[in-house]
Amino acid sequence: MDMKQIFIFGLFLVPVLTCKMNRCYDEHELSDAAERKLRMHYPQPPEPSTQNAPDSPASCPVDHFHQQPPQDISERSLSPWRYLLVTNKDHYPSTYAEAQCLCSGCILIQNKGPPVESHDYISYPVKQSRVFLKKELCDDGKRYHLKPVTVDVAVGCTCTRVKTSS
Repeated sequence: MDMKQIFIFGLFLVPVLTCKMNRCYDEHELSDAAERKLRMHYPQPPEPSTQNAPDSPASCPVDHFHQQPPQDISERSLSPWRYLLVTNKDHYPSTYAEAQCLCSGCILIQNKGPPVESHDYISYPVKQSRVFLKKELCDDGKRYHLKPVTVDVAVGCTCTRVKTSS
């Protein structure tokens, strides 16, 4: 195949691929199409357990840090977090878990004393970029196409030094 043939082939192939990617779906087809596209092109990470009570206010568990040995990494961390469910009806998946840091500082244990929250350090969310499919109205005003969008999602928290200006 010479360059001219490849170019001509490309001219025919690009509209076909573009048409498939921006296909419009009826409302009842949208969920299945989104699941199929996510599975094939944008694999999703497993959702963490959201057993923490999201209705209660976030509080630093410094007093409970050594009472019972925590099993989950989010509770063992010096910068503990909980997961909250976030819902966005225009995105697929429409519900996902996002980490919320429970302390503003970090929990420290010094000289075998009781744990204390130190504000010499800060709890900082660790973010991961995730691809969601956003539902957007097609030109006909009745159907929808799915557009990939990247969203930074907090997946945990870490302990860092306070940022200082020098």
